[in-house]
Amino acid sequence: MSPRGTSEELRVAVIGTGRMGADHVRRIQEVTSGARVSAVVDLDAERAKTIASRVDGCTAHTCLCIRDRADVDAVLVASPGPAHEATLLTAFEHGLPVLCEKPLTPDAASALRVLEAECELGRRLVQVGFMRRYDAEYVRLKSLLETGQLGRPLLLHNRHRNVASPPGFTSDMLISDSVAHETDVTRWLLGHEIAAVTVLRPTPSASAPDALQDPQFVVFETDGGAVSDVEIFVNCGFGYQVQAEVVCERGTARIGDGHAMVTHMAGRWGGTIDQDYTVRFADAYDREIQAWVDATRRGEVTGPSVWDGYAAAAVCEAGVRALTDGGRVEIDLVEKPPLYR
Repeated sequence: MSPRGTSEELRVAVIGTGRMGADHVRRIQEVTSGARVSAVVDLDAERAKTIASRVDGCTAHTCLCIRDRADVDAVLVASPGPAHEATLLTAFEHGLPVLCEKPLTPDAASALRVLEAECELGRRLVQVGFMRRYDAEYVRLKSLLETGQLGRPLLLHNRHRNVASPPGFTSDMLISDSVAHETDVTRWLLGHEIAAVTVLRPTPSASAPDALQDPQFVVFETDGGAVSDVEIFVNCGFGYQVQAEVVCERGTARIGDGHAMVTHMAGRWGGTIDQDYTVRFADAYDREIQAWVDATRRGEVTGPSVWDGYAAAAVCEAGVRALTDGGRVEIDLVEKPPLYR
């Protein structure tokens, strides 16, 4: 293993070489400083070999075989959520720092097991991939709220729209895969835990696949007395939009309008709308990975923690129950361990 606190590159094993994993391999090799991809892991051996062939000295594997490897200093997990728990526990066994894409795990029980395992280690190893915390607009909004100029936050309005849902996307996944981001954003921006969730079901859009409840309107109540709502609409048809507006006692602040450039031509004015999250949040992903690499090389773990991943899993689980059964569902979190305070 490379020593921390030196100029040596961090050798990263990327677990999962689908769209997200492949993009992270590219990012580490082409954008990030101080790191390189030394191994990729995927159950699809041919896909892993294809990705590995693009990186000098990178090896391809179908399982995370760390025990006898001397070329892995850290792990980036971009595999499907159900596989995360086993990968994280394996990394814990070998003391390897991890950047784990959200979700930490798909449900609160498994997330709690990961939390308990990390607490047993007595030190943090995991940063969870809630990349909106690294987006420039969200960072500015968080900084403004922390100044107190606007007073106490009362309401947070969120909009999350996708052009179209991928094949196999279910009504539950609007909560667990998409609103998971607003779950973390609400907790992070407001500094509150989410205490209860309600999900309203408008008439589904004609553009939504059969049986998909799209859009949905999610309402979070926080333990700090604020209310956060989320419009989630994954088949809006026109673009990818993520917007947030905080309403405070002495003012409001809004981000995500995407008006970096407005054109006037041929009797019309307007701009463009991003079509994909990899475009809208490209810079956030870049900053997130660089921050993780820099901290890991210093021997530190920063950013969203396993506690944040567990809290998001618990809220999303309650949200799915609210969607399925109707009504208001309260969230019961375990006491926050000292490791995360």
